[in-house]
Amino acid sequence: MKLDEQELSEIELLLGGLEQTKEAALMKKYIQHGQISTYDHVISVVRLSFYLNRRFHLGASEAELVRGAFLHDFYLYDWHENGYIGRFHGLHHPRIALQNAKERYDLSETECNIIESHMWPLTIFAVPKCRAAFIVCLADKICSSYETLVRKRALPC
Repeated sequence: MKLDEQELSEIELLLGGLEQTKEAALMKKYIQHGQISTYDHVISVVRLSFYLNRRFHLGASEAELVRGAFLHDFYLYDWHENGYIGRFHGLHHPRIALQNAKERYDLSETECNIIESHMWPLTIFAVPKCRAAFIVCLADKICSSYETLVRKRALPC
């Protein structure tokens, strides 16, 4: 997967500064998979989602896709530390991420579905209901698998 400079610039515009917030800075401190920060993980998911949507002409709204992908793991804690019940993290963090995102941003129905359903089928009742949510769900699985198996770097873009 390779995005060109124009596409990377488009993603930056679509993010509209989300990646420069104090919450994004916090995400850089939390480990997601292996040695990958939550921030690096969501950026990989943003880029892969954008790539899949564009290269396969899937027709999802790029603005909602990018924002939802960035916010899909917006839970703002390190699930490896402080006695967090990590074995249930996979089940609970989408709802926490959605709540955090709703408190800070105006979200579309599509963006809400992206965040809430990205762990499907683990979260059996939170099903992707639109193309963008399905794309992010798939991209998240690909990025997570890569990060967990390689454990040294995010998916190259």
